[in-house]
Amino acid sequence: MTIGQRIKQARKANYMSLRSLAQKAEISAMAISKYERDLDTPSSGVLLRLAEALDVSVDFLLRPNTVSVHLQAYRKHAALGVKEQEAIQMRIQEWLERYLEIESLFPDEKRSVNLPSYSIQTIEQVEDAALKLRENWNLGLDPIENLTQVLEDQGIKVGLVSGFEHFDSCTFMADGIPVIVSKAELPGDRQRFNLGHEVGHLILDLKEGIDPEPACHRFVGAFLVPTQVARFELGSRRTTLDMNELYLLKHKYGMSMQAWIFRAKDLGIISENAATRLFHRFRANGWHRQEPGEALPNEKPYRMERLIYRALAEDLISRSRAQELLGGPLQLHWMSEALQHHDIAIRSRH
Repeated sequence: MTIGQRIKQARKANYMSLRSLAQKAEISAMAISKYERDLDTPSSGVLLRLAEALDVSVDFLLRPNTVSVHLQAYRKHAALGVKEQEAIQMRIQEWLERYLEIESLFPDEKRSVNLPSYSIQTIEQVEDAALKLRENWNLGLDPIENLTQVLEDQGIKVGLVSGFEHFDSCTFMADGIPVIVSKAELPGDRQRFNLGHEVGHLILDLKEGIDPEPACHRFVGAFLVPTQVARFELGSRRTTLDMNELYLLKHKYGMSMQAWIFRAKDLGIISENAATRLFHRFRANGWHRQEPGEALPNEKPYRMERLIYRALAEDLISRSRAQELLGGPLQLHWMSEALQHHDIAIRSRH
């Protein structure tokens, strides 16, 4: 990727027009346009001003290697505009390049991708595919405590993107590597649903005529809560479900209360009418947007960050380079956890 392409990438990732970048960097818009079209090359001084205006490092603008990002499955709201989509794609590409760069320092850490494909002729076969994937990944039937960690252990790159209200998640293949990116601000149950939904897009080979969205929805429920687990928790036949029951199951299995209603309906545990009544109650109370009670904590991917700290410990990179690869300041995770526990202890004494 050329310097001009890097400038354009960073500009779009920051929602900036040529004019706004020109004003901020105090460089003419015509000059920037020439840089982006590779008709001219910025001097070192101009490059520094562009980097500062774009809030990126000069190293980013000079980085030669790139990875092609073409979003396949894309969960979004209709209000997500073209400029936002471009910004999301650019941010994902920049994050993935940093990830692959730090991973290249540790060839032994490169995970082989374990992502089987399942041919689906009917929507009911999605249940079997979810169960087979659990068997393939040695997950048993217990609740999946951390889905993000499971995906990272199977060679899938998992990332988070913040600042886009109408974006949910996306998935794509980059040089044979499966990548899933989710919105960072989501509660844990919605985040896990998005991750599972994108896994469905990656592994389900759907017969023509089967709608991918309902199929992937069904897959998430079956993967997080297999059939026999759902029947064990809910029973084989019910007239309705209790809100407290759904709340407790949400926190046990990391699947939203509404997804549990869908699961019960799909398996015939409750009727279509019973599910409709429950959904009406959720909508009437505004729970379809924010479910009642304490939200499920969201999950964070740590593999890339762990590799950066390993490289720093082994003197393979400098502290400044580590911050560039992290995309922010170095974190003292153990210190923040210690302070949190200390704060809880003080409050409990009072």
